[in-house]
Amino acid sequence: MVFTFLEIIKPFCSILPEITKPERRVRIRERLIWTACALIIFLVCCQIPLFGIMSSDSADPFYWIRSILVSNRGTLMELGVSPIVTSGLIMQLLSGAKMIAVGDTPRDRKLFNGAHKLFGMIFTVGQAIVYAMTGMYGDPSDIGLGVGILIVVQLFIAGLIVLLLDDVLQKGYGLGSGISLFIAANVCETIIWKSLSLITVDVGRGKEYEGAVTALFHLLGTRQDKVLALYEAFYRQNLPNLLNLMATVLVFAIVIYFQGFRVNFPIMSARNRGQYSCFPIKLLYTSNTPIIFQSALVSNLYFLSQMFSSRFAGNFLVNLLGAWSDVTGGGPARARPIGGLCYYLSSPESLGSIADDPIHALIYIIFMLGSCAYLSKAWINISGSSAKDVARQLREQQMVMRGHRETSMIHELNRYIPTAATFGGLCIGALSVLADMLGAFGSGTGILLASTTIYEYYEIIKREQSEP
Repeated sequence: MVFTFLEIIKPFCSILPEITKPERRVRIRERLIWTACALIIFLVCCQIPLFGIMSSDSADPFYWIRSILVSNRGTLMELGVSPIVTSGLIMQLLSGAKMIAVGDTPRDRKLFNGAHKLFGMIFTVGQAIVYAMTGMYGDPSDIGLGVGILIVVQLFIAGLIVLLLDDVLQKGYGLGSGISLFIAANVCETIIWKSLSLITVDVGRGKEYEGAVTALFHLLGTRQDKVLALYEAFYRQNLPNLLNLMATVLVFAIVIYFQGFRVNFPIMSARNRGQYSCFPIKLLYTSNTPIIFQSALVSNLYFLSQMFSSRFAGNFLVNLLGAWSDVTGGGPARARPIGGLCYYLSSPESLGSIADDPIHALIYIIFMLGSCAYLSKAWINISGSSAKDVARQLREQQMVMRGHRETSMIHELNRYIPTAATFGGLCIGALSVLADMLGAFGSGTGILLASTTIYEYYEIIKREQSEP
């Protein structure tokens, strides 16, 4: 039943921290400076360790999702952008299911954003408490209540910093979305690290460098058989190799190529005759939004499964949700699903694992394509990018589509926008699957987020520079 949910949270919105919109137009140089400052603050927080935690050499339970959620274990950014993205996912699902009513007025939009922010703060506290209670930072009895509360406070303050940094950028002081910026920066850092890392590891073949490019020169310089050295550099197991690097570059190129697919609608000014322009509807209409929310959905499922597994190991229902095993080869120790729902919703490790378990690969592909398509189509209805919203924006700018009256603009736009959103979501899901199966650095989801964000920044800068 639809209820006035936004009216219920209205009293809380007045006490939420908020960044006011700039009273003047912020020039592109200032916006770039604000964006760089926000990114530096975030990256510094990613390196500051939490006070009071106990060192642990145990397997990282969230290793596979940290790059997407910009989470750095044991630091202020332990939670990364997870609470904010989870809040957005829940608000989107509630709105898409018509369980909350969101109107088209600026007031309803403001209340909706306030609810998103409020839930983000609540999820930050909730996740911080669960992390501390489940032994992520040491046995709770050894840490003590006082230190446990201090850890929760630190994580809450860090989550608040992320929320405000995102608000600064989205209100017009910076460029784009803070969440997308932080994810893109983290993924690019991962790609550079896995390509050029100088750390030496031993996985049974003797000491070798972790970085794919670094390993290439090391193998060519130390091995007598140069052909075998090249083969190992391209195909070595459990460590980054050149084939993974080529897959990463390939996916970047495909995403940039897809950005060029669009349908241009000719529009003209209703006030000044002879003033013509185009309104583009891109294939990737909702950009990286569906893959961000899909990642939040999977990460929270992983989180619940890991939490239950640590407390109720061996329980049938817990194993049905996900069974986990520690992996130690090639990099830091981490946990990976080996059974249950989490296993079937995780990407296959390689092309060889697809042949070993084709049902796993099929379920994963169906889930990725279906969830990205649904979330992409649902997002346009609450993000102000549906056909009705676009038609209203054109009317406010006193622009009309050539050959169409104002009343028929919505009908014409409805022929393309929902299709572009759904098919674009399918393409995003398919590219993510391809990248994961080829072993691209940073995971397929991360590469998509990084490439779409970088292209969006390119378009924003290009558009700003063209304006007087």
